[in-house]
Amino acid sequence: MAASGGPSSPNARNSSSSSSSTAATPRTAPHLPTPLEVLVLAVYPVLLIFGTLFSVLSPETRAVPYDATGQSHVQHDAPSYFARKNNLFNTLFVKRGWGWITLAFVAFLLTHPALASPTRKLKAGIRWALVTGWWVIVTQWCFGPALIDRGFRYTGGKCEVAETAVFEGSHDKADVFTAAACKASGGRWSGGHDISGHVFLLVLGSWFLLQEVGWVVARRGVFGRRDERCVVMADGAVKGASVEAEKEDRTANQGELGLGGKFAIALVGLCLWMLLMTAIYFHTWFEKLTGLLVALTGIYAVYYLPRWIPVLRSIVGLPGI
Repeated sequence: MAASGGPSSPNARNSSSSSSSTAATPRTAPHLPTPLEVLVLAVYPVLLIFGTLFSVLSPETRAVPYDATGQSHVQHDAPSYFARKNNLFNTLFVKRGWGWITLAFVAFLLTHPALASPTRKLKAGIRWALVTGWWVIVTQWCFGPALIDRGFRYTGGKCEVAETAVFEGSHDKADVFTAAACKASGGRWSGGHDISGHVFLLVLGSWFLLQEVGWVVARRGVFGRRDERCVVMADGAVKGASVEAEKEDRTANQGELGLGGKFAIALVGLCLWMLLMTAIYFHTWFEKLTGLLVALTGIYAVYYLPRWIPVLRSIVGLPGI
């Protein structure tokens, strides 16, 4: 009897192993977001759905003509300050959004004690470069026009004035078939599907900051939560992400946001507010949906693929690890 119930018996070890498996069950599969991440990610579609419904149901918004070419309500009849493209939040923040996102990230990277390790700094910098690369490809340049411009053209869109200019031989075709060149030539996008660049930027930038700041702080017991991320090891075993954590110098303020973290969280709040304003006053529901999906594509590649591809994780790391 003692042998069957003793702490060193096979049954006891099996029971212990079973208990460990049960304890690990709440951790999500490596290729999926954790429950906490799912909860935060849900904020984005909720804001977009709420904003879209508000724009349809609000008498003030519904009564104002919508300019499909300009993807906004007619400016002189704008139902709100935030419905005007020239509002300060749009011109000073969203139009320069990636610069603000980068500034907040650098401030956090250079000031938070949990990121003192050169290795952590390097891998965080690589993640920033990858996310920035996705932003560039989608909105700025992709071996020519950006993906947003290419998508618009491939779905039948054109720059009305620029098309005429090309046929008259006054412009080079490669130069005018981008949103910036179209506007510069006095033209307007017409037809085609225009992925919402605002939604893309605001989702990508805010989630980037939440990942980089959130996991650094949350891993240290803030909010009473443990790290629920799992990773696939080189031998195929699935383990908690903490097994790859560096030996930490647990100073008293490592779990605090610090000045850089507070700045980043403030920018996240502003991103969410402007995302709601975009949802209410700009773009069609489908343009907003594709902006969200394109942002999530880049997010998944940088923050979720490494969890189940060990070689990739060895290069880019995980936030907070």
